[in-house]
Amino acid sequence: MHLTEKMSWMREPREFSIEPERITITTEPHTDLWQRTYYHFRNDNAPVLQMETAERFFSFIVKTDFRESYHRFDQCGIVMYLDAENWLKASVEYENGSFQHLGSVVTNHGWSDWATTAIPADVKSMWYRLSRREDDYCIECSLDGRDFRQMRVCHMWEGAGTIRFGVYACSPEDSRFTAVFTDFALTDCAWKAHDGQQPDAD
Repeated sequence: MHLTEKMSWMREPREFSIEPERITITTEPHTDLWQRTYYHFRNDNAPVLQMETAERFFSFIVKTDFRESYHRFDQCGIVMYLDAENWLKASVEYENGSFQHLGSVVTNHGWSDWATTAIPADVKSMWYRLSRREDDYCIECSLDGRDFRQMRVCHMWEGAGTIRFGVYACSPEDSRFTAVFTDFALTDCAWKAHDGQQPDAD
């Protein structure tokens, strides 16, 4: 069974296609995922396509193509959406003709953060790898699908047990674009156990 056949919608969009090796999502205006922090608003209406697992150690890889994005904050990427107040995502958010934001958001118990770095505006595709070690997670990105670089390590307070993960796309302002997802893979955990300082004793 292809990975795409294991996925189901949280908020199905009006325009999409799901094939064995390719997913497209056409965003709707004013869709986003964000909770409270700094901006003091809450947005929870982006379409999310996910699969479910209780596996405690794995990595999920996907390639995103966002060449049609053109408006501020247009975005698509990888997601682990548990509920409205507990989720993480990683994406490239369009900013302008000069640069974009490559970043990630982690939301625990209803409060979001946003960690970003600026990348050139001519980057139109990005690979992501989400790795799980029990209730800790690592998000990585790659321009070629081979050399992955760490974006962040995080803890999800509700991220133990059965989780859901997959892809999302949204347009927080008044725009629409079609995001393309390909090269899906589910592998053994590529994020290896830490080999430095030993854990504190309980």
